[in-house]
Amino acid sequence: MSQRAPRPRIPIRLRRTPTLWHQQEPTWRAASPQLIRTALERAQARPSGNWYVLGPSSAVRQDAGFGSTVQGTEIVTWRGTNGTLHAGPGACPHLGAALAQAPVRCGTLVCPWHGLALNGSPFAGWNPYPAHDDGILVWARLDEHGREEPLDEPAVPTRPAPDASVATVYTATGVCEPQDIIANRLDPWHGAWFHPYSFVDLRVLDDGAESDVLTVRVSFKVAGRVVVPVTAQFTAPGPRTIVMRITEGEGTGSLVETHATPLGTGRDGRPRTRVTEAVIATSDRTGFALARTAAPLLRPMVRRTAARLWQDDLVYAERRWELRSSGRFPG
Repeated sequence: MSQRAPRPRIPIRLRRTPTLWHQQEPTWRAASPQLIRTALERAQARPSGNWYVLGPSSAVRQDAGFGSTVQGTEIVTWRGTNGTLHAGPGACPHLGAALAQAPVRCGTLVCPWHGLALNGSPFAGWNPYPAHDDGILVWARLDEHGREEPLDEPAVPTRPAPDASVATVYTATGVCEPQDIIANRLDPWHGAWFHPYSFVDLRVLDDGAESDVLTVRVSFKVAGRVVVPVTAQFTAPGPRTIVMRITEGEGTGSLVETHATPLGTGRDGRPRTRVTEAVIATSDRTGFALARTAAPLLRPMVRRTAARLWQDDLVYAERRWELRSSGRFPG
């Protein structure tokens, strides 16, 4: 059996010459609208079990409620005295007071208007939703919205071990629908053109037409001609989730989970979708253990990078929705 070549000690590369943006190889022929549409249809056909991502686990505390929205339904989550996650309607059943940020005392959520107390069990017309905390994200199951066969738990991707990784969550909201977020992620061909500040030398090795797995070779820009090349795979385990996993190169095993949650219609009549992106970084390099100790400093940097990318990708997703909703989308 052939031995796998050892990885270089230094993961970075120095490109021989810089490539100007307009001198890149065009990717529009490979980025077939039909190919992307077919991949999106396959993703949307997969079961979600009616589970929706609400936000980062760290946002749900034991001293106050955390508010969220799914398809116009207000949801409140909080933690009991033992850390148990509770979720349910975000409006008090008494007179409709907002329970988001309502105080929690001894594991009980207390309505700030008249003191109605909720311990997570059905009470006074308030009924809980099934909730799940995967350690990085919190989910709620809303059968009346999903209208699928319910699953006991959401399909959480296999992740690096918590004691060998650093996780960060970024959230943003766009004027679009979840499918527009997923379609953006199923189009890796736009990467080096639309995000030239982050990516270069992008090449799609497998377009997923047969394998249902998009495989991309790309280099992350560090500074100037200094880059870090990796191979990554994109999969869609559910209708509102895309997972990018590094399979070769620096950070092998690291992944980026992108979840799209429909919030409902805004006052302007247009849909809103929240992007919740979990970045879980890992490495078998000895120096990564030291980097983990600096996680509080690393996380803001990762969120800034995600914010820069999503500043552009939401433009893509919002433009796609605008064209679709007006009947002008190509194809």
